[in-house]
Amino acid sequence: MPGLRIGELARGTGSTPRALRHYEEHGLIDSHRTANGYREYDDRAVVRVRNIRHLLAAGLTLTDVRAFLPCLDGDVAAAAPSPVGLRIARDRLAVLDARIAAQVALRDRLAAALRDATPATGLDTATPAASPDTALTV
Repeated sequence: MPGLRIGELARGTGSTPRALRHYEEHGLIDSHRTANGYREYDDRAVVRVRNIRHLLAAGLTLTDVRAFLPCLDGDVAAAAPSPVGLRIARDRLAVLDARIAAQVALRDRLAAALRDATPATGLDTATPAASPDTALTV
């Protein structure tokens, strides 16, 4: 039975051929080349790609997903969490929390700069500046 070509695998998993090539470059999925050079994947790749997409959608990175290689061919969503998986998820959550905190601090500085600039310019902070040339002193 012939394998799946990259377009078929993409359609069957809600992915894109580019993403599949990216997963392959990271060693998450395998293909073999046909005589005419096309990538071909076995049917198990459908489950594996769906699991990869599930883990990415949960906020993990491709590097994080590599730690799940031994279980990517099963039902990752229904499996009991492993200590390694929980550690990876906690580490990723800490990174996301730090990024969010940095973005909130940046937003707060910008909001403060807008509040400080409003009395001097008489502009309403809810409306865009009249001129794109108007600089905001931060």
